[in-house]
Amino acid sequence: MTHTPEDAEARRAIAPVICYPTDTLPKPDLDDYHARRREAQAEETVIVPPREARHFHVPAGGFFRITSVEGPQVGDLNLFNAADPRERFYSGKTRALHGTHLTTGDRMWSSFPYLRPMATIIGDTLDWYGIDGFGGSVHDVIGTRCDPYTHHLLSGDDYHHCCHSNLTRALADAQDVSLTEAEPLVHDVLNVFMCTGFTRDTGQYFMKASPVRPGDYLEFFAEIDLLGVLSACPGGDCSSEHSSDTATCYPLKIETFGSSQGTPWKMPEPNGYDRSHGR
Repeated sequence: MTHTPEDAEARRAIAPVICYPTDTLPKPDLDDYHARRREAQAEETVIVPPREARHFHVPAGGFFRITSVEGPQVGDLNLFNAADPRERFYSGKTRALHGTHLTTGDRMWSSFPYLRPMATIIGDTLDWYGIDGFGGSVHDVIGTRCDPYTHHLLSGDDYHHCCHSNLTRALADAQDVSLTEAEPLVHDVLNVFMCTGFTRDTGQYFMKASPVRPGDYLEFFAEIDLLGVLSACPGGDCSSEHSSDTATCYPLKIETFGSSQGTPWKMPEPNGYDRSHGR
């Protein structure tokens, strides 16, 4: 342990500064989105089996909803530009702009060099949860996804139904490519329905039983043409463990809705930075 300086408390007392003030960030017009949603027609329903993943497509101007249908279950969501999967969800930048957990009005932003909204959350039946006494909240962009590499590192075992592997298989099916081609495109997720935070004493990432119940949902507006991949996590409600064949798991339902017949939606343009990087 290093020597504590005399001004330690003064240093700790310095007020924090928000890294990315969002006053100039374009705000979504939720009234317009909700009006479009009322006119949108149901297109497809996909059931994601426990410990598996499935893919789905949503056109720009359409909607998709992820619903708990049989019991408390969390899901790991990847999003891609349907025309170019190199543009994919950027959880780190989304976290920097909106915070550690997402809810209605927050957006899922895409990777560099595009950095544009991919989807906007327009409905969240768990928005009542807020932040609990442990610092936990729902729908996080902190966790990376459970994966077979960390599982092997910690246990020495191979487990093939981690969310990373589930997403890899589903993306390979969606794109009709090999697992080797699909895996590098799989990325950090939006942990749908997962309740997480950081411990106050050690700063460790924690999970706790999700408050989700059958009928709860998270609903999105598609800002661009989307390919989505969702894994029903092998941790179930993540109350005790993940990457497990013993946790109680349930399916998740994905419903997609086409764009309304009103004013056509214009996809947001990719980021306007000239990419000269000072040269």
